[in-house]
Amino acid sequence: MAVRVPSMELNRSPPLLSGGRGKTCLQKPFIVQAKRSGGLEKANTRSRGPQASEKLKKREPLTHGTVSAPLPVPGHIPRPPYVGSNKMPEISSERQMQDKDTIVHMKAACELAARVLQNAGKLVKPSVTTDEIDKAVHKMIIDAGAYPSPLGYGGFPKSVCTSVNECMCHGIPDSRELKDGDIINIDVTVYLNGFHGDTSKTFFCGEVDEAAKRLVKVTEECMLRGISSCKHGVSFKKIGRRISEHAERNGFGVVEQFVGHGVGRVFHSQPIIYHQRNNMPGQMVEGQTFTIEPILTMGSNSNSIECDMWEDGWTAVTTDGSLAAQFEHTILITRTGAEILTKC
Repeated sequence: MAVRVPSMELNRSPPLLSGGRGKTCLQKPFIVQAKRSGGLEKANTRSRGPQASEKLKKREPLTHGTVSAPLPVPGHIPRPPYVGSNKMPEISSERQMQDKDTIVHMKAACELAARVLQNAGKLVKPSVTTDEIDKAVHKMIIDAGAYPSPLGYGGFPKSVCTSVNECMCHGIPDSRELKDGDIINIDVTVYLNGFHGDTSKTFFCGEVDEAAKRLVKVTEECMLRGISSCKHGVSFKKIGRRISEHAERNGFGVVEQFVGHGVGRVFHSQPIIYHQRNNMPGQMVEGQTFTIEPILTMGSNSNSIECDMWEDGWTAVTTDGSLAAQFEHTILITRTGAEILTKC
């Protein structure tokens, strides 16, 4: 589950947590209706560099469905400290370091998140609702004795994020049925034995057009390139440079407003991981755990991709209605590289 930072403040101010009411996105009011009318028609006809000649399916704009009540969690399952309050937690200044004892728990949480995500992806097909995916994810997590980290985080009403088509991230599961040709990011975070494991992947629903497949493929490659640049002593800014180079080479834009974050006992903490070129200071240290989770869009290859927020205060969609894709892993920095903890 990503952290959101105003793009105009990338080199000046501490980032803001995603999703909280009263926060800003590109210095606009946070709670605004998404400007979706006609956006997809424009997105399907504009030139996109390397993908301009690829045939795009015409998609209807993403619409709201009915959001059902939050699902119950058995009382014996430990809750994260933010549960019970709708107040958005602050980003912790703690840089979470793991030793040989805590890494055992960290790996267990991450491995569970990866298994849940893999199984959730098998549910993706036309006519399935994102609410059904949420129910299945919720059951898998509580059956494992864990807590679904998004549930109750700053008032988030569901146990998983499901972001369809032009939704960049933090989509709330609802009654909308998935359609043939959709793409969907499923973002799973679990809280097991006091540690969070965080991962996401974009899946295909039915027959997806080649342009969408290419966007998803390049997004995953960007994440892996960012991870491959990591090891003890390397500057954090190298992650954003590697991701931006590959995205731009393929004609896609990197979303600036949402960033990776430290993760462990605390859901969101320093260091903040920028996925675009930046001059932020800091170096990786052996034992750190954090996420890398780039979002790419096919709407523009500029360095600033605008987003609009739905009135629910969470759902972030591309302003021009173009498709967005995201991948995420939690990693552990080692002396010689980075270990992906959320591999299934």
